[in-house]
Formats: sequence, C-alpha cells, structure tokens
Amino acid sequence: MPRVTTKGQVTIPKEIRDALGIKPGDEITFKKSDAGYTIRKQAPTTADGDDPFEKYRGHADSDETMPDRMRRLRGEYPRGGDESPDETDNLEGDA
Repeated sequence: MPRVTTKGQVTIPKEIRDALGIKPGDEITFKKSDAGYTIRKQAPTTADGDDPFEKYRGHADSDETMPDRMRRLRGEYPRGGDESPDETDNLEGDA
C-alpha cells in the first residue's frame, strides 16, 4: 500500500502507471468527485494550452527523403535529382 512521504509524495503503483501510460516527467491531474478523487494523465500542453507538437503536424515541404536531405545538409551533394549519389557512389571520406 503506497504511503505519503513527509514531502507529500506518493509512489503510484507500477500497475496503475502502466494502465494510465504514465512515464517519468508526465503530469497528472486529480479530480474530485462524490466517490473521492480520480487520477488522470495530463495531455501534454504548452503554457498557453496548445499541443506542443501542433506546429510540426502537416505535410513535408519537399519530396526529398530524410537521408537525402541529411546528406545535402552535410554538404555531401547539392540539391537536385540527377546530382544525388546512388548507392555505388563513394561519398567524401569513403574508400
């Protein structure tokens, strides 16, 4: 049975953490009802209440694959379809 520490902390049993999907650092809420209190995992939000990942949702602005984009950003080849190396080309530093 969980106990309250002198700092007011309680360890939530693993079975409950697993059932609610609670991980270290997650925020939880307590809601009062006639039967007592319920505990819920708080959905991640920013200070203004928005979903912190909302600005990243949507469509890619390019048809470039992530590995190709990373190679281009590292300067391994310039942007462009025919100039991209294929699997048989040696990149800088490869033997």
